[in-house]
Amino acid sequence: MKKNRFLIVGAGFTGAVIAERLSKKQDCEIVIIDERNHIGGNCHTKRDDETGVMVHTYGPHIFNTDNRKVWEYINQFCEMVPFVNRVKTVYNGKVYSMPINLHTINQFFSKTFNPKEAQNFIETLGDKTITEPCNFEEQALKFIGKELYEAFFYGYTKKQWGCEPSELPASILKRLPVRFNYNDNYYNTQLQGIPRNGYTDIFEKMLDNPCIDVRLNTHFSYEGDTLDYDHIFYTGPIDAFFGYKYGRLSYRTVYFESNIVSGDYQGNPVINYADATVPYTRVHEHKHFTPWENHDKTIYFKEFSKETSEADIPYYPKRLSKDLEMLELYQNEVKKLTNFSFLGRLATYRYMDMHHVIGEALELMETDNYLRNETT
Repeated sequence: MKKNRFLIVGAGFTGAVIAERLSKKQDCEIVIIDERNHIGGNCHTKRDDETGVMVHTYGPHIFNTDNRKVWEYINQFCEMVPFVNRVKTVYNGKVYSMPINLHTINQFFSKTFNPKEAQNFIETLGDKTITEPCNFEEQALKFIGKELYEAFFYGYTKKQWGCEPSELPASILKRLPVRFNYNDNYYNTQLQGIPRNGYTDIFEKMLDNPCIDVRLNTHFSYEGDTLDYDHIFYTGPIDAFFGYKYGRLSYRTVYFESNIVSGDYQGNPVINYADATVPYTRVHEHKHFTPWENHDKTIYFKEFSKETSEADIPYYPKRLSKDLEMLELYQNEVKKLTNFSFLGRLATYRYMDMHHVIGEALELMETDNYLRNETT
């Protein structure tokens, strides 16, 4: 009986989960390729040579989910140390707690509200003239009013997305971004943590199987790389796969300026900078993501956002109306293909957190027929 041969394009979480599941469920041959010189995609971590700090190479990644199945799956490959992400925001020379909570409201307005008083007060701030918000700005104004919007959302959002918030869809701000208690946990999810030995260690364990052949610094070619495989799982940019025949989908990307100093730079893992006059969006200090470790020196990164060029790594899909129209054209092309699966953030042009990516890949491996060895 001939072994099934699979090609996986991309060694991030989507590709790694697919490879791991296939290798456990059937006798097959799996080739996983990635253009970068490392596994792990944007979740790649490594220790900084000078400080010894475990660095999240492409920005902070705190694993959080309500999906018990995903949590149990990832914990097979690591010790997930409980971690609560407490983000601060600097605006107009003062430090505030984020997301907006009871402490933020009382500090910003110099009040001593209890939860009910704060809720009633915020309701008076919302713009009652906006019934059906048409964009991000109107959605925020309807929820929290002009003062909080301009302080914590306008400048930060403009820097992050490179356009006026009024140009962004209202769906980006799906619900009221306010808590009427003193809970400053950045996430609402029940299961939160950071792997003790970093994320790269997880990928190494997931891909440690003799039937998995990892090839780095390898570019995918549709003409040359598909004939020898029974199925191809593609996790790269959907527009790149088709040679940008309908144009390039728009993304924002980020870049970093790093510095090393002695001691503790900012006393917190992440501090946002909401003022539009500050060129960077946030500063992350990575020693605070591993509070169980001790380091004499520290490394911190100023994070900047910009439009994605041909040489950049795409991070956040903008999903403006023109993008969605173009996306539909590419998705119609995907439907014409056989023996291909497009999944993950780039291949589906959706913003997805780690747990979403893992959950999608696990579901595909459970519900489809790739785990059945039917090739003879």
